[in-house]
Amino acid sequence: MAAPAEESAEPSGREPRLRDTPEDICFEATANAIALHPARPLLAAGDVDGDVYLYSYSCTEGENRQLWSSGHHLKSCRDVAFSHDGQKLFTVSKDKSIHILTAEEGRLETRFPKAHSSALNCVLPIDTNVFATGDDNGALKVWDLRKGDAILEAREQEEYISAMAVDGNGKLLLTASGDGTLGVFNVKRRRFELLSEPQNGDLTSVALLKRGKKVACGSSEGTIYLFNWDGFGAASDRFALRAESIDCMVPITDSIVCVGSLDGVIRAVNVLPNRVLGCVGQHLGEPIEQLALAPGGQLLASCAHDQKVKFWDVSALAGLVVDDYRKKKKKGGPLRALSSKAVGSGEDFFADLRDEAEPEAAPESDSDSDGGD
Repeated sequence: MAAPAEESAEPSGREPRLRDTPEDICFEATANAIALHPARPLLAAGDVDGDVYLYSYSCTEGENRQLWSSGHHLKSCRDVAFSHDGQKLFTVSKDKSIHILTAEEGRLETRFPKAHSSALNCVLPIDTNVFATGDDNGALKVWDLRKGDAILEAREQEEYISAMAVDGNGKLLLTASGDGTLGVFNVKRRRFELLSEPQNGDLTSVALLKRGKKVACGSSEGTIYLFNWDGFGAASDRFALRAESIDCMVPITDSIVCVGSLDGVIRAVNVLPNRVLGCVGQHLGEPIEQLALAPGGQLLASCAHDQKVKFWDVSALAGLVVDDYRKKKKKGGPLRALSSKAVGSGEDFFADLRDEAEPEAAPESDSDSDGGD
């Protein structure tokens, strides 16, 4: 049963201060996953103890509120996602279960107790009735709530499914895996389409860019791999960040992604032309688990091993113009701070991009006119 939160005391003696970003939200255990409501200032989080929380957030000091908590999962909650209309919250767990809660009250509405044979790792709503789940063993299932069961089951990848994305038509589902491959599944026809060549390291994240004509995947070795929409078999381009890893990725604009890393830094990266734009924020020395963008694209939320959710102002990113011409930059220079809360540093891993674009990919690197619809 969801428990209502206690009201926090109002600050006395002064007017509440308006901040650029909401205050940090602190948890008793590490939050593995966060999601932001598609229309309202609400944040859902799932932690390593299996608890799920809903908070309202505000730029007014002292106005963040815990609205409810739910302890239905027996083991770590690995991912959370709001339905497209924001009415439902999907949660998946190491206990192999899928829970669907009402966003308003946190009431458990639907439960699939043994949804997979292995621990679940990610969930993605596709439309009003259809959603997908991926597990630690490389298995994918697509579910239809009208049937109350899976309508597609496949195990084409050898390692855990780390992240998923779907095209604007809800037709093609992309799955990133720990075996280094990108999987392509046709949701409408309920079938497996193809698997990319394995890349170096685990593929940890996947995002659609350039009006859906490019797909970017982050890897555990700190490289971003790019695929053309009509060419999933092999990467068309790749470039390495001076980062220990890329553990999560979220698109901010059609060309810019924010990526989180083991070193605790959130980098803004432009894709084609490939540039590290700078640092948006950081959880100092604490690996980042997940990133989420608020409606309107002004605020980015991040969760990390420091048991905090932090918010960052990313409104300036949309106005950045990235020139094809690359100025020479001193190796190991500090990463440019892109928000007032970002900390600059001169350490080596903050250096700019190492461009590893393959020679045959160079002619297309400045164009987004290729790829299918």
